[in-house]
Amino acid sequence: MTDDQESVRPVIDMDLLEAALDEVRPTLQSDGGDMTLRGVDAQGIVSVELTGACSTCPLSAMTLVFGIEQIVLLRVPGVTGVVACSPAIPALSDLSR
Repeated sequence: MTDDQESVRPVIDMDLLEAALDEVRPTLQSDGGDMTLRGVDAQGIVSVELTGACSTCPLSAMTLVFGIEQIVLLRVPGVTGVVACSPAIPALSDLSR
């Protein structure tokens, strides 16, 4: 990878990202859960913390991939994926500091 390629970061419209997350949020909240945006790393990967009932739900991985990630990928250019993090596991964007 050249220096030019390494320095290119996807430009993520944070308003679009928040709107996409807000689109999914009512479904999570109806089951007693929610999510918090923790950050976006240099590769366009969004970190969210699942909270409430979602934090311990055995189906949270499916919710993340087939719910949250699909909506965000469709609605927000530059996003390449969505991962879950927790207070014990830092967001990917925190690790790059």
